Amino acid sequence: MTEHELISLWTRVRWHIIVSQLAPTFLLTALVALLSFGLAETELSVRIAAAGILLASGILGALAQIASANEGLFIVADLRALPASSALGRGVISSAPWINVVRFLTPAVFVVVYIALLAALFLPLA
Repeated sequence: MTEHELISLWTRVRWHIIVSQLAPTFLLTALVALLSFGLAETELSVRIAAAGILLASGILGALAQIASANEGLFIVADLRALPASSALGRGVISSAPWINVVRFLTPAVFVVVYIALLAALFLPLA
């Protein structure tokens, strides 16, 4: 593949990473808002459903992020293998370490926030 084609793929991968963040972020925010309106006092089945929806969205979002991040690393490897690269190509290559934020840190943050929200949904206040 040419550098231009690889950078085009990189742009698509980066877009997929961004989009994969939208649903979990929206649902986390919505659940926090719903908690402030009394979600924690609703029937157990409603709270379990809310936790399940959030978990499913988080898992799917994390899988999409990890897959896209892995593809990004493959693109970087292919860019590195080219004989010479443009400033943009070198920029993509230099951003490779940050892909690990998407692969590891972002899903870890989701897990911590999810656990906090589960505590707010299911544990008594005092």
